Amino acid sequence: MNIFSALDWQRKIYLSGFSGKLPRVPVDIKQLEESARKNMSPQAFAYIAGGAGCESTMQSNRSDFEKYKIIPRMLRNVGERDTRIELFGQALPSPLLISPIGVLEMVNAEADCAVGRAAARLNMPYIFSNQASRPMEEVAAVMGNSPRWFQLYWSKSKELVASFVKRAEQCGCQAIVVTLDTTMLGWRTRDLDVAYLPFLEGKGIAQYTRDPVFQKLMEEPETSDKPRQSVSMQSIMGLIEMVNNYPGKGFFGKLRSGKPIRAVQKFISTYSNPNTTWNDLSFLRAQTKLPILLKGILHPDDARKALDFGMDGIIVSNHGGRQVDGSISTIEALPGVVEVVNKKIPVLLDSGIRGGADAFKAIALGATAVCIGRPYVYGLTLAGEEGVYEVLRNFMADFELTMGLTGCRNIGEITREMLQTGG
Repeated sequence: MNIFSALDWQRKIYLSGFSGKLPRVPVDIKQLEESARKNMSPQAFAYIAGGAGCESTMQSNRSDFEKYKIIPRMLRNVGERDTRIELFGQALPSPLLISPIGVLEMVNAEADCAVGRAAARLNMPYIFSNQASRPMEEVAAVMGNSPRWFQLYWSKSKELVASFVKRAEQCGCQAIVVTLDTTMLGWRTRDLDVAYLPFLEGKGIAQYTRDPVFQKLMEEPETSDKPRQSVSMQSIMGLIEMVNNYPGKGFFGKLRSGKPIRAVQKFISTYSNPNTTWNDLSFLRAQTKLPILLKGILHPDDARKALDFGMDGIIVSNHGGRQVDGSISTIEALPGVVEVVNKKIPVLLDSGIRGGADAFKAIALGATAVCIGRPYVYGLTLAGEEGVYEVLRNFMADFELTMGLTGCRNIGEITREMLQTGG
């Protein structure tokens, strides 16, 4: 039984409209982004919506989906449609997951907790961001028993990596997603144009400031020379933000302790490690029995290495076009990765998913599931938890209707033969 029936959701929207009530957030994806832009600060929109360089990777993530055309089949009994999948032994209502996106406090005060509550209502797995605005324990607490995973950035401190993983296990995360493509920040032109990095204000580092290992690391002296910062009204305001964003009460007490400043300094110096190699995965494997997925795989040879190193899943991703300008798109990379993996482990896809047809095409090309990113943040911006819920519910409905109207009753019937290329 489909408790999230697309027809029921569609009917609800129309009947609400008949009573004079419009959706909380635009259904059209372009209007959704534009409405969110008007409600964000320029700095927040640059961080959420921007990509690397000329943003050609972002453009390819979208345009390359159009290379594949769906071929609907007729007169197939689709009166009952089943979008359920099983992933790592857990039954899920649809092949949709929620991608990790950091610093959500820039658009909504409840941030990750609002997303977690919406995810729980849909039983949709939420991949907690390493750069969250709320610590994983708080988000897990509002989600009950609903599924959640944890995204891991590989820190320069192995002790911190181990601590994050241990905490993820303790708060019920069911998988670890290692992001491979952000060992350094890409050349993000929109962020650079507004000269803004939220972490310098102590935003998006809640996983760190609540971590016992990180608290100990904060006591270590910084060895590298820091450029002298000129004092200005802007820098004073940044310092105030930094102190306010540090956990605890009492502004002046936190300021005198120096902890807010040390936390930002230690985060900047340790958050990611460009020296990480494949051999480091053995350390992670020794820390947990949870499934480990590698996020950022685009080349078939890297997919083969993931198998060789005993990884449990792959997420084909280019970080939403935020790291390498001119990179291969995810939908273009997907078939080669799927061929190498040959159904040995799940292959997921993110970057560029903007509707049910995109998810359908990815699954037809061999993806087990897809991850939704920026759109849910736009919903969060406009209407908090309810905005996230409506955006995700729209994706679920759009996917189910695409599946049914194409003549597929379940996920297993979505095959490569449903697509055509060229022309």
